[in-house]
Amino acid sequence: MDRSSDQQHQQQLSLGKNGRQRYNEWIFRDVPSDITIEVCGVTFSLHKFPLVSRSGRIRRLVAEHRDSDISRVELLNLPGGAECFELAAKFCYGINFEITSTNVAQLCCVSDYLEMTDDFSKDNLGSRAEEYLDCIVCKNLEMCVEVLQQCESLIPLADELKIVMRCIDAIASKTCAEQIASSFSRLEYSSSGRLHMSRQAKCGGDWWIEDISVLRIDMYQRVITAMKCRGVRPESIGASLVNYAEKELTKKPAPWNQSSQSKTESNSTLHEKLVVETIVSLLPVEKLVVPIHFLFGLLRSAVMLDCAISSRLDLERRIGSQLDQSTLDDILIPSFKHSGDTLFDVDTVHRLLVNFSQQDDSDDDLEDGSLFESDSPRSPSQTSLVKVSKLVDNYLAEIAPDANLKLSKFLVIAETLPAHARTVHDGLYRAIDIYLKAHQGLSDLDKKKLCKLIDFQKLTQEAGAHAAQNERLPLQSIVQVLYFEQLKLRNSLSTTNGDDDIKPMHASWRISSGALSAAMSPRDNYASLRRENRELKLELARLRMRLNDLEREHVCMKRDMAKSGSRKFMSSFSKKISRLSLFGHSSSRETSSPSRNSHRTDSKVIERTCASTE
Repeated sequence: MDRSSDQQHQQQLSLGKNGRQRYNEWIFRDVPSDITIEVCGVTFSLHKFPLVSRSGRIRRLVAEHRDSDISRVELLNLPGGAECFELAAKFCYGINFEITSTNVAQLCCVSDYLEMTDDFSKDNLGSRAEEYLDCIVCKNLEMCVEVLQQCESLIPLADELKIVMRCIDAIASKTCAEQIASSFSRLEYSSSGRLHMSRQAKCGGDWWIEDISVLRIDMYQRVITAMKCRGVRPESIGASLVNYAEKELTKKPAPWNQSSQSKTESNSTLHEKLVVETIVSLLPVEKLVVPIHFLFGLLRSAVMLDCAISSRLDLERRIGSQLDQSTLDDILIPSFKHSGDTLFDVDTVHRLLVNFSQQDDSDDDLEDGSLFESDSPRSPSQTSLVKVSKLVDNYLAEIAPDANLKLSKFLVIAETLPAHARTVHDGLYRAIDIYLKAHQGLSDLDKKKLCKLIDFQKLTQEAGAHAAQNERLPLQSIVQVLYFEQLKLRNSLSTTNGDDDIKPMHASWRISSGALSAAMSPRDNYASLRRENRELKLELARLRMRLNDLEREHVCMKRDMAKSGSRKFMSSFSKKISRLSLFGHSSSRETSSPSRNSHRTDSKVIERTCASTE
């Protein structure tokens, strides 16, 4: 027998000894007892007459054994045990005692068990306990909670007598009334004379959150369900769920000894699993009523405790609908498989991203009026996409060094969001570079798959410079980087010239830089990029033609300087300057045919390079 069973046995023995000492003080000493009542191993030497006059059950037992003159009765499964029977016996003997919130539930149950109703005696124990329950307990929330705690060991009899239901309804009604009163106290008039709710005043209607957190999970579930039906605010329900979960999921049971430690841990795991599944089922349907960090904590617990699939999917759906509010620490969910898998649970994060991408934003768009604001560069959904894209890039960079992370899982995370979600690809490039560095055995085909995710036009100058010298990238990707870097360089050089022909190129390149193209649809964005590409090719042709003209004239000027003196040189120089007409378009129009042919050849080479890189 272990220590717990020994202590229970000692408690029963001490209870029996104390019970005998107590009832010896109030029974009739001058009259010998004629019946012995045994309850949970404790015997009471009493008299038939006081018991029969109040208890219908004992009266029936005595009447059934009248011929054999019964002298000993054992009451099995008596609610409340020996202590509760002692109170009932005192009532039969006319001994006064106090009915409180800690014993009224037991008295209601034992009076029903012993049939101590008004049918056998006026103002019997049952009616007294019921009156106290309805008139005293149900008017006070704290007392209702105490009664519910006592009812935890009296199920299902307490349910049959509707003790639990009355206390739960009283708690729900009390909290709802308190919130209504608190809301009225926060009403004030604005400067315009309108009545509104003050946000600065502290809401005092949630004081009950701490009181009901002491209930067992099944009782707590019934209380929260009743509160929802009564219309308690979702924010208050969410705050109560957070408080209860923090208390129950952080408890550390202290086992008696090492032999019972495994059993205790198993019971604790089952309890925590039940708590998580119950809390998830009680979460309000409204968004943002509980912190997203709390939802991630529940999800981690659900994964670790292997909770029901429905609970996990519900949490993933809730988190996915507000994923833009989360941080990197939130989505770094450890993997609990311990079978050579990745360090972090990538599959769960992928499902979160899918839920985020598939959420229905139609209601939010109609409320914000964004559907009617075509001039707005970004809609609220686009803002959320940008936030989540940065979060995903940081997540990929965090999990990339994992040697067990397969390329398929990396790709599926990176490709979940639409292409227009990322306005800048620096974060994605950084994550891919880390993955290439940690997985140097990748084939060229796998490297190309990775680099296809990057839009090199959306790299900043620093990232582009790094990519141009990155030996881990495939050669095709480096060519793309160099090509777009050359375009950026020519664009920066052209902005220093005041020529009007340069302005369309500058405007088109600003569009393709990522800020405005991110707000376009993919189809419009593709058409715009094709148009910009053609404009860039034409502008490159003009620049090359002008450069060839300047080089040819420079050679002629050097030759003239060598042949003629200073006077002839000045006259020749003025003529050359007039022929160049740097502030007009004549030089580009009057160029010789060889320069034009050379430009055509160069433009064809550029076009073939672009086609091959694409």
